Amino acid sequence: MQPGERIEVANELGECVLWDAATQSVWWTDIEGRALHRLDWPARTLQTYPTPSRLASFGFIEGGSAFIAAFDCGFALYDPISGAMGSCVHPEGLDDGLRMNDGRVDRQGRFWAGSMVEGRPSEREARLYCVGAGRIETRERGLVIANGLCWSPDNTFCYFADSMRRIIWRYRFDAETGKLSARREFARSCGTACPDGATVDADGYLWSAQWGGGCVIRYAPDGRIDRIVEVPALQPSCVAFGGPDLDLLFVTSARCGLTAPQTGAGDLFVYNMGVRGLPESRFKSDGWPETAG
Repeated sequence: MQPGERIEVANELGECVLWDAATQSVWWTDIEGRALHRLDWPARTLQTYPTPSRLASFGFIEGGSAFIAAFDCGFALYDPISGAMGSCVHPEGLDDGLRMNDGRVDRQGRFWAGSMVEGRPSEREARLYCVGAGRIETRERGLVIANGLCWSPDNTFCYFADSMRRIIWRYRFDAETGKLSARREFARSCGTACPDGATVDADGYLWSAQWGGGCVIRYAPDGRIDRIVEVPALQPSCVAFGGPDLDLLFVTSARCGLTAPQTGAGDLFVYNMGVRGLPESRFKSDGWPETAG
C-alpha cells in the first residue's frame, strides 16, 4: 500500500508524531536535528521550531499551548512558539550514557516517558517514568531502549516495547493509580526489525512502526499480525492517527544510521487506513512537580 501523501522533510530522526485536534495540525520532533515540526493539515503549511536540546518526546497540556517535554536531559515544560523552557528535571537514574526517549500522555493526564542507552548496551539500564500527581516515579527498569507506549481503549492494558530486545509487552493497567502488573510478551519483531513508536486504534488493535523493517504492523488484541503496511523508508519510527475523522495514519521516519542515501528516508508519510484512531490525551498541569522550577 502506497502512502496517500508524503511530506518531504528529510529528518535525521523523526519521532513522537501527535495529532492536535484543536488546531487540526500534526506535530513531530526531529530528535537529532533538534527541531520540532508543526504541519497545519488543512493548509498543508509546515512550520519548524528549533529546540534548545534534543527533544525526544512531548505531550499537549490541558488548557494551554505549552508542552510537557522529555528532552535528552530530562523533563521540562516547553513552549515551542516562544521558545520558553522551564528548568529541566533530571529523573532518578538518568545517568551519563542515557537519554530520554519515547513518551505519551495517558487518559488520566499523566505523562509517561522512557529512557534509552546510547551507543552499545552496558551496565547502564534505561527506565520508564511517569509524571503526575506532583512527582516523577520510576515504573519499570532494566531496559535498553524504551519505546511504543500506548493503552487499550478500555484502559485495562498498557503496551510498551524494548526496541533492543525486539519485544512488545502488555501489562495490566490500573487507570486510577497508574500501576503496571502482570507483564507478558505481546509480540516479537522478526529479523532485523525493532518495534518503535506505536498507537492503538478505536478497535483496540496496536499499530507498531518497525524500525529497520520498512513497515508498520497492525496487531490484533491477541497479538497476531492483522495487517502489514509497507513504508517507502527502511526506518519508520512512530505512528499516530489524525485528520478530521481520525482515520489518517501519520508515520515518521529517520535517515540517521543509513549507510547509503535512500529516497524518502526521514520524511512523513500519510495513509488513509479506513479505521479510526483515538483522540490524543492532554497532560494535567497540576501534575507537574512544584519543585521543578
